[in-house]
Amino acid sequence: MTHDGNLVAFRALVRGRVQGVGFRDAVRRRATRLGVSGWVRNAPDGTVEVHAEGPGDATGALLAFLQDGPRGAEVIAVEHRGVKPEGHEQFAIRGVPAGRFIVVEHAARTRHFDLRLEVGGVMRSWAVPKEPSLDPAVKRLAVQVPDHRFDPDEWAGRAARKSVYDRGLYEHGGRVGWPEALDRGHAVFVLHGAKLGGGFALQRTGPDRGEGTQWLLVKRRAQDAPVDAD
Repeated sequence: MTHDGNLVAFRALVRGRVQGVGFRDAVRRRATRLGVSGWVRNAPDGTVEVHAEGPGDATGALLAFLQDGPRGAEVIAVEHRGVKPEGHEQFAIRGVPAGRFIVVEHAARTRHFDLRLEVGGVMRSWAVPKEPSLDPAVKRLAVQVPDHRFDPDEWAGRAARKSVYDRGLYEHGGRVGWPEALDRGHAVFVLHGAKLGGGFALQRTGPDRGEGTQWLLVKRRAQDAPVDAD
């Protein structure tokens, strides 16, 4: 494990029968009790990946927990290495949808797009004057607009003078929990749509004035795209 002042951090890969047995939830509960930050997620190959950082005794206790796992798990091996602490303020489960997203194209006098993310039971919304870009070098202006209720007609593409540009599920990302990340003005997320996929970020560019506040919508580079990245 790697030390950074009083913090210790590690990455671990847990092999065995560790998916479908409540392993992720058990790791998050144990990490939360221990005061450890980071994330846990199920990997496509059937393993469980963990990033943990915190006081040495706490991260050591979590690593020891990974050796056995919760009841019903069968851990074959735990591969771990020390890494640099990243500054996480939560211990999150990754790879789990946080809600729906939709991008609505408006065929009004001035063509524009509305990006909406389901947060806390409402659709947090931004007006994007230009088509969202998959080029990390391109930053799109995104102007905050009032929250919307989820509209089944709009989701289905039945709303007048509007068309669904893309829709699907999205995941929370970043080192700060949601919706606090939005409140702070820097929110990382992963879209799973037909046109828009991978990591994105919304960055507020000035004071939070509610409606009319300006943000930038940016596609994250491939090396920055994992949802554990800040």
